[in-house]
Amino acid sequence: MLTTAEASAAILAVITGAKTETVALEKAHGRVLRQSVVAERDQPPFDRVTMDGIALSFAEFAGGTRRFPVQALQAAGDPALTLEAGNCIEIMTGASLPAGADCIVPVERVGVQDGVATIENDYAATARQFVHARGSDHVQGTELLRPGTRISPVDIAIIASCGLRDVVVSQQPTIRVISTGNELVPAGAPIEPHQIRMSNGPAMVALLEQHGFTNCSHHHIVDEPALLRERIAGHLDEANVLILSGGVSMGKADYVPGVLKELGVEVIFHKVSQRPGKPMWFGMGPGGQAVFALPGNPVSSLVCCRQYVLPALYRASGLRDAPPEFASLAQAVTFSPALTFFLPVKLVSAVGGQTLAMPVHTNTSGDFAALTGTAGYVELALEESSFPAGTGARLHRW
Repeated sequence: MLTTAEASAAILAVITGAKTETVALEKAHGRVLRQSVVAERDQPPFDRVTMDGIALSFAEFAGGTRRFPVQALQAAGDPALTLEAGNCIEIMTGASLPAGADCIVPVERVGVQDGVATIENDYAATARQFVHARGSDHVQGTELLRPGTRISPVDIAIIASCGLRDVVVSQQPTIRVISTGNELVPAGAPIEPHQIRMSNGPAMVALLEQHGFTNCSHHHIVDEPALLRERIAGHLDEANVLILSGGVSMGKADYVPGVLKELGVEVIFHKVSQRPGKPMWFGMGPGGQAVFALPGNPVSSLVCCRQYVLPALYRASGLRDAPPEFASLAQAVTFSPALTFFLPVKLVSAVGGQTLAMPVHTNTSGDFAALTGTAGYVELALEESSFPAGTGARLHRW
């Protein structure tokens, strides 16, 4: 039986990269960037005024001049004027610094009457004040975004500032989430006392979409080998990734591993030394499809989807690895089986700025209602059984 680290490594070793496509900028938010984005121009592209006021020659101000005839007014977006000796130019925030000017005096420290601007006697100015120098943010040709970036709203602004109407991103994988089981009934349908509502599939689709993988659909197949074989074969033909929930344990009705084998899906591993989610199964289809068969208990399915499926999708899309995140246990935890423990937690902040993980113990791995309000789960090593309050643990956010 593999450790969690070995299972993750085995998955990432066989995952293939996604193809690319070009999309319009307004469709790029949340996608994974697959090109370098470089500065179209210096930023700012001119000496930019950062304060409403008057533009003047600092040498004249330093020489004692406090009264300057107003030569003109220059607003943001106007071509830069040339300052004439002895004068000032009324200037607006965002405007280009006039040629011959090298100092901005704020409007609050200036009075204008009869076309003459008078600066307060006690005002102290400095050269180049309130001037955002050309190229001081970055110069033309600077790489601003690297491939492997998930495009955020800020990144949209950067891409637009570089003059790009379209951008190269990873193609969205086609993902099929398949719930198996005779006992499952969708929301809204009549239900018998011996049946349960279908919740794993909708939850996993929502989890995938939350992380930017939107080409997902959910399907249900009852536990009949012939029907499982037929329906899963169709999904293998149409999808890049299959995520099955249920039917992977050791019971007589757990048909999924056998059906996948008949369909030519090569098993990479079955079972991981973890709780919850020990029966997890992973394999690769004959056409390179990634197939994840997850335990049917809701907590197990969600944890395995977050722990293994999402990192595999990240790797395929070319997303750069994020640095690991940690939190300190707010309470002591004792755990007896020699398994890695994925413990759901709520997060609280200590006064000193420390992130604390408050354990949320589920009644069983079917107790999905206990997960409400949790931020994710912490990973507690299988080599230990007792974890005192304050222990640092790897945090995986939902």
